[in-house]
Parts: sequence; structure tokens; C-alpha cells
Amino acid sequence: MASARDAADLTTTNMAWNMVAGVLFTFRRRLSVEQGLQFAGVLPPVLRALFIDGWDFRSPPLPFGSRESLTEEVKSLRRQHNFSPASSIVSVATALRGCVDVRAFDAVLAELPAGAAEFWAVESPAGAGSRPNGDRVA
Repeated sequence: MASARDAADLTTTNMAWNMVAGVLFTFRRRLSVEQGLQFAGVLPPVLRALFIDGWDFRSPPLPFGSRESLTEEVKSLRRQHNFSPASSIVSVATALRGCVDVRAFDAVLAELPAGAAEFWAVESPAGAGSRPNGDRVA
């Protein structure tokens, strides 16, 4: 949470928790149960628990939309207490990539629906279109 807080320039981990939950839930809505459990398997334990918390397994997966529409969905979680910035998805992706096995994470993303890898893509200071581990984003 502290990494997500810092990446988003938020002041508290409570603000970060709401942002992280919003990002995870927004992504989860685009996956089948099987895909979601596969993704959860590469998350650290606390984020794995948050990812599956309150999941309505009967809801059919939604399509990935524009970054703007996905960000608006992130901001809709507990709207009156949500301080998620426009960069919330990238902020959480940056923090998450710092605490997962990036190769395993990317391997799972490659098996998920179109749009999944793009959702979690981040640019690094090493150059536009690269990931923190140095791999190029297609």
C-alpha cells in the first residue's frame, strides 16, 4: 500500500487502499472466474485477498474500455471517499510490479483477454514503452 500511495502521490495508505481496491476490482470485472483466479495466483497474499473480496462470480466479464473509462470506474468505488488520481491504474501497476515476480505476472497476463497486458503496462524512466524489468511493451 505504501508503494501505491507513493506512486500516486497520496497522503495516506487509507487513500491508497481505496485506489488499489478500485484498480483491482475494475480489472477483475473483465475476467472470468477461472481467469481471475489465475491472475490472483501471482499476487502477494494481501492483494490476492483484496482482489477476490466481495466478487460476484455470476457477473459476466466486461470488455476493456478506454483508459479514461477504466479510470472513471476506479474512481467510482466509494466515490465520496475516493481520492484516486487520473494516474491511478499506472500508479498501482507500478507499485504492483515492484512486489510480484514480473516474469510470472507477464506470463499470466499473456493468457488473459486482449487488453489485460495493456491495463497493467507501465512506462519506466529507462525509455518509453518498457517495463520495469527492461522488457519492451509491444
